[in-house]
Amino acid sequence: MCRVLSVNESGYYKWLKNKECQKKWQTLLIEIHKILDEDQNNDNYGAYRIFIALTQRGIITSLSSVRRAMRRGNLLKPNKRRPDGLTKAAKKAMRLQNMLKRNFTANAPNKKWLTDISQIQCQDGKLYIAPVFDCFGGEIISIAMDTNMKKELCISAVESAFKLRTPCSGVIVHSDAGSQYTSDAYKHMLGKYHAIQSMSDVGKCYDNARMESFFATLKKEKLYKINTEKMPVEEVKKIIFRYVMIYYNRKRISTVNPCGWPPSVYREKSAVAYSAA
Repeated sequence: MCRVLSVNESGYYKWLKNKECQKKWQTLLIEIHKILDEDQNNDNYGAYRIFIALTQRGIITSLSSVRRAMRRGNLLKPNKRRPDGLTKAAKKAMRLQNMLKRNFTANAPNKKWLTDISQIQCQDGKLYIAPVFDCFGGEIISIAMDTNMKKELCISAVESAFKLRTPCSGVIVHSDAGSQYTSDAYKHMLGKYHAIQSMSDVGKCYDNARMESFFATLKKEKLYKINTEKMPVEEVKKIIFRYVMIYYNRKRISTVNPCGWPPSVYREKSAVAYSAA
């Protein structure tokens, strides 16, 4: 058979011996599936987060190898749609200065907070959510949810964050220039906690890009998958709370934090390191 096919006899036996051996990408794919099976929400992980997770487990490989294995395992996903802006600028209100200037980094917790509103269509109406995002580590400190987008929703979200963290004076709280954030009641609340208000320029979504990025992650990784339009508001509230406070904050690998630590874990480890120093 080797003579007929013009195949080297020793080469044929070498192929026969290795025929049943797993290739490197197949072995890597097994480890990738283990990571994905750890939590149902991990199926949103792209190649880079999988690469970080493998590194955390002591598995040395390259990003290109991870991407190749995921492609062969049909695990790579196309990019999803992005959420649209919701709040409208108050034309007559005097807007404050943009203190952040698109610099969303912070060297410690409770230095820069972001907030905004997004909506989700449910079976019995629209659900509006207003999170408070800490630029240090990307943790969601608090999240308010209601069936309207009045100023009380925004006040509740930020006030809850202050009560949970009890930061020192001077926290920068950044939002867009929506009427909720230019209201006297909202400004009075910030003054009570000695916070500094910052606002995006009108029509420039990138001025609050990290907040918008969180909304996109929440929607594409969770909400677009469960068809919220057929679910009651109260059920969607519970799903959002569990995803954000349990999975996103404490389990989901972060591509911006050292070693891929989830936001809450990064903050806790930083606090321990700071106290030890």
